[in-house]
Amino acid sequence: MTDLSLYRNIGIFAHVDAGKTTTTERILKLTGKIHRLGEVHDGESTTDFMEQEAERGITIQSAAVSCFWNGHRFNVIDTPGHVDFTVEVYRSLKVLDGGIGVFCGSGGVEPQSETNWRLANNYNVPRIGFVNKMDRQGADFLNVCKQVKEMLGSHALPLQINIGAEDNFQGVVDLINFRGITWNEEDKGMTFQEIPIPDDVMEEATMLREQLLEAVAEFNDTLMEKYFVDPQSLTEREILDALREATISGKVVPMMCGTAFKNKGVQAMLDMVMEILPSPLDIGSIDGIDPKTDEPTSRKPSLDEPFAGLAFKIATDPFVGRLCFVRAYSGKLPAGSYVYNTRSNQKERISRIFQMHANKQNQIDVLGAGDIGAVVGFKDIRTGDTLCDEKHHIVLESMNFPDPVIGIAIEPKTQADADKLGTGLNKLAEEDPTFQVHTDDESGQTIISGMGELHLDIIVDRLRREFKVEVNQGAPQVSYRENITVPVDHREVYKKQSGGRGKFADILVKITPQDDPEKTGLEFVNSIKGGNIPREFIPSVEKGFKESMKNGVMAGYPVEAMKVELLDGSFHAVDSDSLSFEICAKMAYKAALRQAKPVLLEPIMKLEVVTPEENMGDVVGDLNRRRGLMKGMDDKNGAKVLKADVPLSEMFGYVTQLRTMSSGRATSSMEFSHFAEAPKNVAEEVVAKMNGKVSA
Repeated sequence: MTDLSLYRNIGIFAHVDAGKTTTTERILKLTGKIHRLGEVHDGESTTDFMEQEAERGITIQSAAVSCFWNGHRFNVIDTPGHVDFTVEVYRSLKVLDGGIGVFCGSGGVEPQSETNWRLANNYNVPRIGFVNKMDRQGADFLNVCKQVKEMLGSHALPLQINIGAEDNFQGVVDLINFRGITWNEEDKGMTFQEIPIPDDVMEEATMLREQLLEAVAEFNDTLMEKYFVDPQSLTEREILDALREATISGKVVPMMCGTAFKNKGVQAMLDMVMEILPSPLDIGSIDGIDPKTDEPTSRKPSLDEPFAGLAFKIATDPFVGRLCFVRAYSGKLPAGSYVYNTRSNQKERISRIFQMHANKQNQIDVLGAGDIGAVVGFKDIRTGDTLCDEKHHIVLESMNFPDPVIGIAIEPKTQADADKLGTGLNKLAEEDPTFQVHTDDESGQTIISGMGELHLDIIVDRLRREFKVEVNQGAPQVSYRENITVPVDHREVYKKQSGGRGKFADILVKITPQDDPEKTGLEFVNSIKGGNIPREFIPSVEKGFKESMKNGVMAGYPVEAMKVELLDGSFHAVDSDSLSFEICAKMAYKAALRQAKPVLLEPIMKLEVVTPEENMGDVVGDLNRRRGLMKGMDDKNGAKVLKADVPLSEMFGYVTQLRTMSSGRATSSMEFSHFAEAPKNVAEEVVAKMNGKVSA
């Protein structure tokens, strides 16, 4: 097992088509893990191993690979860039120690770059920036650094400056050692050579080096004194150590550039991952809760500590069955041993452990602290479960995933398909927490919900190919929500006499809209003074309201948020029980919500369209017809960037329409933003449709 200080657990994240998978492929080639490069456009890259990924040229599932660089062990996770598969970035960043944010040299900071950057901020993941595609038309390294500062709010610190750009991109100036580097075309960039710094970049390189030295000196008092005496006396080691400290603390984001496709700049980036990004020892102890005492506890990244790990992904492999990806934070887990699952309170036997190389497994004997591996043999492990030593329990922070925003009804084509459909859907839902399956109570239809049209398209395709299930699918349905707008006081009495012991419950509640937009779900407050309702019945009242919120009174959609205050009530010494109070709460919910002026909420998407200027009028006009609200307009590399908030219900088929309007030149990206009140005519139409379904 490698020394923990030599481990680097890193993720590669970016917007669609910025070059994440190509960069990963080059890393594997440079580290000797593969001997023949596979290209994304040929469908042969190592980490895009699904058939759907090869066909579409996009990453759908995150893939883990391990390799060695200068004695350091790199565990690398290549993540998807498409917004429909953000769940893969969520869970990867949760368990990684560092990241590489890849940006397109001409596209710069794009919408999904912002989403992923925010996630990395939430999980405090130190990262470096790699500006890819420097050989592309419109590529501008320093402009992308400026965008990282202005749009992402990070202190972007260039460690290089490019020599030439676009078709003339030759190499970089290394600002730490102040030397020129070019890559050899003959061996496709596998080797490089030092050159004198060209005159046309000397002035800018000198200025940027001064800025770099000043920035690193700011983070270290000893260096600051040395810098004031003689800035040029700072050694390479001192600069790197100060950079490492500043990067791990999140104060700077070192920026580098190159073109992964032509193998230029990836070696230098690997060196910086090794020098600047943290090892598990730098990240330190992982915090958790002792489930027996509810007291905070922690585990150090050491093989001598009790084992603690987080299950961050479940996958199905055709040869070994269900795989669970685990990040080990402390201790060691030998194959054939038992772990304790703190969610299910059950022991799980781990029969075998694998080091993953995309979809290939290399069997290992032990999973140790700081490492990432996949285990098999378990019965009941889910994404986000804590696995720990049987005698030393700890619960690590789990993961929160966004709710689905779109659903479609599906049905099996034949009876044989019907038998296999449930199995397939259950396995896919287990793998992907943002994919949900439920049966519509009124129509009896099976509804599958996900993060977007592409997400559901891939799910249906996987059902067909992996599980051999043919299905018919309905038109996409939007996942609406309901909410209340005015407070209501309501008294509900539930009485039932049917011979023998009866049922009785009486509650007085105040139901109010949730004033904090960040809060969702039910906020329950018990304000009863004295024993008008026995304490053991109070949780039943809360449970009744909580379960009722799954169905609103307008069209049966879930209620987004509300506050319920229990003010008073009464009970019967013989007839009252927990079930009576739960039923009473459900009756109160239905009666009170009708008086609380309920409204329908629709999902609003944040849309960004990049279009040539001559098509801008058509695009804006079309967005207005779709009830879009314009949020801004920018220029980027000669094109117009339009930002708008648009209801999801109006966006089905938009990509095709946009291509038609712009002769295929405009592109768009869309992600969920928030729920907002739907206009009256839209709400009436949705309610009528849902009520029509019920009556039918």
